[in-house]
Amino acid sequence: MAEAATFDAAGLNRRFADGGTRAMLAAVLAESAGRRVGVVSSFGAGSVVLLHMIAGVDPSLPVLFVDTGKLFAETLAYREAIVARLGLTDVRTAAAADARIAAADPHGALWQADKAACCALRKVAPFADLIAPFDIWISGRKRYQGGARGQIPLFEADGPRLKVNPLAHWTSGDIEVYRAAFDLPQHPLLARGYRSIGCEPCTTPVAEGEDERAGRWRGSGKTECGIHAAFENGAGI
Repeated sequence: MAEAATFDAAGLNRRFADGGTRAMLAAVLAESAGRRVGVVSSFGAGSVVLLHMIAGVDPSLPVLFVDTGKLFAETLAYREAIVARLGLTDVRTAAAADARIAAADPHGALWQADKAACCALRKVAPFADLIAPFDIWISGRKRYQGGARGQIPLFEADGPRLKVNPLAHWTSGDIEVYRAAFDLPQHPLLARGYRSIGCEPCTTPVAEGEDERAGRWRGSGKTECGIHAAFENGAGI
């Protein structure tokens, strides 16, 4: 597999266009010897499917998680349950340094005044530090989630890295069929109408007929936290 900077994304997209997702993941990991690979997970709605596949191939693969300090308690509990259930052995958590939080958001209310700045402080900056050592990262984004995600490929260049989106072409129905087939636990907030789950202050339930991510930063015009901005604007993190 070529270095990410010269990676033939189009070629790999053609190569794996008709293959199974698990086989594609196994091939990517097998061909990435000498490169540092990690899977990024929010442990949100639907995250368990990709993590289950990863665990079936290599449960020691680093799983990268950002704790913003504003997550639902249910998400943190779900993370612990999924890690134990799947036998994941290398979950790495990043968070903004206390000094940064004290300087930029001393009252914990930055999300009310400037949502983009809050995401940059609490998620994007810690994630940039977390992802820095890695050459390849695996994401759980899916096209059906809409917005900027509607055209994501299986493989894409992400600055100096390669990003793999194994579930890009999966539907919400595919996710549920897989979850049920393996009796994987749902995020507890799904039962309360939360179909995309981020930070508690900026996430609301989704009404019937709304896009899955309609409850994220509702009414603000914001649709992404920023960690996936490389594909949208061509700049690496």
